[in-house]
Amino acid sequence: MRAKLWICLLLAVCFGMGRVSAYSAQAYAVLDADTGVLLDGANETQQLPMASTTKIMTGLLAAESGNLQQIVTVSAASAGVEGSSMYLKQGEQLPLQEVLYGLMLCSGNDAAECIAENLGGRDAFVRRMNERAQQLGLSNTHFDNPSGLDGKTHHTTAQELAQLAAAALKNPVFAKVVATQSHTSGTRTMVNHNKLLRMYPDAVGVKTGYTMTAGRCLVSAARRNGRTVVAVTLHDKDDWNDHMHMLDAAFASMHAQTTARAGEEAGIIPVQTGTKQQVRAVYQEDLTAQVFTGEQAEIQIACAEFLYAPVRAGDRCGSAQLVCNGVVLDETALICAESVSLDTTQEDTGWLEKLRHWWDTVRKREVVYENHSRLRTES
Repeated sequence: MRAKLWICLLLAVCFGMGRVSAYSAQAYAVLDADTGVLLDGANETQQLPMASTTKIMTGLLAAESGNLQQIVTVSAASAGVEGSSMYLKQGEQLPLQEVLYGLMLCSGNDAAECIAENLGGRDAFVRRMNERAQQLGLSNTHFDNPSGLDGKTHHTTAQELAQLAAAALKNPVFAKVVATQSHTSGTRTMVNHNKLLRMYPDAVGVKTGYTMTAGRCLVSAARRNGRTVVAVTLHDKDDWNDHMHMLDAAFASMHAQTTARAGEEAGIIPVQTGTKQQVRAVYQEDLTAQVFTGEQAEIQIACAEFLYAPVRAGDRCGSAQLVCNGVVLDETALICAESVSLDTTQEDTGWLEKLRHWWDTVRKREVVYENHSRLRTES
């Protein structure tokens, strides 16, 4: 009986740990930043505090403000906030862009408060943070402040934090700032706390974080062969090594997938008033993309409802896209595989048919597409 109890306890521990046992994190997520597909994770939907990785949202809103050259004034409250700092001084005036660098490189809590105060006021800014989270579909994320200090309802999940980072990296201003290793403004030189920018060759950002409650938190991103991966760990004592292993594992699973070859048939299009009643639509070029193991790629084909003769081989008659989770990875034109001559014995030369033919040409009937799809699954 005692042996059975020990076996049950051992199994419970193993299953309870899940895949987290491979890393030191309490929760982690690895995300394809381009498609939003979760590549790996454990406890990725558990709500946890996120410390200064909060500043990803603060920085995104600053980058989206569109007025980074505006001069902001540092208040006493901003200059005196506790925790990590870019060492702003009360009354100091500087461009908002420089505060953004201090936010993301130095993890300045003073920078976070300064941004919030100057972009609508602190309370309104925090409300905007939560509104933006909802817009991004982050239903398990809530912000109490712009810096990441502990709060009763200040939390996110590893997966949603990865989704936030992926969205933020699509902003070119934000992406440039978080990829910067050091930045000098006047007498102030700021060095990025994200050591992965120096430790991992393909790293492109994004943010570190730590409080006693949240533990060590890290959001990283790396780009290879045109694809970007985001990794997130929450409460992880060995985050630098864990992230390098996570990113390596993700990129090791990436491979080029050719889903369709040039010249391969994609569909059949009816031909009116031709010596043949139909023509083959073929891919003009290979349909190829870098995909990760476990992702599903779908070919979406759009082709003309019909064509009028004469048709020439090589005429464009549609398009094809390789899509994963709504994101286009590659695309090519569809072209006619053969020519079809006009059959004058079938041609209706009446004025009504001529008018109809002219109208179809004006509104480009040849490119009014029907959608078709073929699903390809990578295992």
